[in-house]
Amino acid sequence: MTTVTSHHTKISKLQETANVSVISSMNKNLSANSLSLIKTTKDTHKLQKKFSCIELFAGAGGLALGIEKAGFNALGLVEFDKDASDTLKKNRPNWRVIHDDVKNISCLNLQEYFGIKRGELDLLSGGAPCQSFSYAGKRLGLEDARGTLFYHYAKFLEQLQPKMFLFENVKGLLSHDKGRTYKTILEIFETCGYKIQKQVLNAWDYGVAQKRERLITIGIRNDLIEKTHFEFPTPHKYKPVLRDILLDCPKSEGTPYSAYKKKIFEMVPPGGYWRDIPEDIAKEYMKSCWNMEGGRTGILRRLSLDEPSLTVLTSPSQKQTDRCHPLEARPFTIRENARCQSFPDNWKFCGSVGQQYKQVGNAVPVNLAYDIAKKIKETLEEL
Repeated sequence: MTTVTSHHTKISKLQETANVSVISSMNKNLSANSLSLIKTTKDTHKLQKKFSCIELFAGAGGLALGIEKAGFNALGLVEFDKDASDTLKKNRPNWRVIHDDVKNISCLNLQEYFGIKRGELDLLSGGAPCQSFSYAGKRLGLEDARGTLFYHYAKFLEQLQPKMFLFENVKGLLSHDKGRTYKTILEIFETCGYKIQKQVLNAWDYGVAQKRERLITIGIRNDLIEKTHFEFPTPHKYKPVLRDILLDCPKSEGTPYSAYKKKIFEMVPPGGYWRDIPEDIAKEYMKSCWNMEGGRTGILRRLSLDEPSLTVLTSPSQKQTDRCHPLEARPFTIRENARCQSFPDNWKFCGSVGQQYKQVGNAVPVNLAYDIAKKIKETLEEL
């Protein structure tokens, strides 16, 4: 009898141990699943969250389109040029496009106008045209910029206090007015309460078949710099050339060369310029430019399929900055220029042919904007 009882006791203890082991294992699995669920929920939240953005000097939407692609929701885009604002409205009817002079907006109660609290906006973006500051160097803070378009960008920054800002401009801003203009801009950004990072980026490094350098200035609000950090995007391994974007480009409007200029360009080989045709013909075409100093490599320049485009300009045919098509003796069409700026083919431009060329030429390349905006989004996700 004792032996049987002892045997039953052993079995009972073994069952208890097994049950504890099973429960422990279940708890571990539940705990792991809970952590996994929490992590998945956080990751999904990151993927789903749309960050807010306001853009000034929006142009035809190159910068805005790249920022949207990265996961931002535009609360407003301010653009003074009617054709450019029509372009924005046509392509994105859901965007709040404000066709007005920025000075008429910056003086308003911006929190009320955009329905957002101070410090709540995620990103202010845009790039004011480069202008000299009459007060530069007097260290008057924001008043140093009064009378310039940048002043209104700074007013938005001061009033709304976004978490971050993106200010893009031409590389030449670094040396404008012997560097004083940009120095004053940086001082104003710092006075507004931001830590600054700046870098010149070449669009060709970021999936754009064009050599185009832009000065990119990024600001993070001072109260956030201990919680997050920003890194500029890493250049892509592959740098696209015209062969990648021109051969299947849709047909579109464009401005042809005169019969005289077309005949001369037919002599220039792809990748060549004025030195590659007979000297007497080049001299006759160049006239006074013949005696200019320097290489004058932009004159009668014909691009090659195996190189990127030179910087896309606002006019298709200027004597000292020609960009002739590699396969035909003509300038690039509007759609070809748009491809060089990495605009999608379904992005339509409004206005005359000349106005459309201007909009494309003034734009920030979409793919460059996208890579920068992705890094800004990563920075905001850390908060």
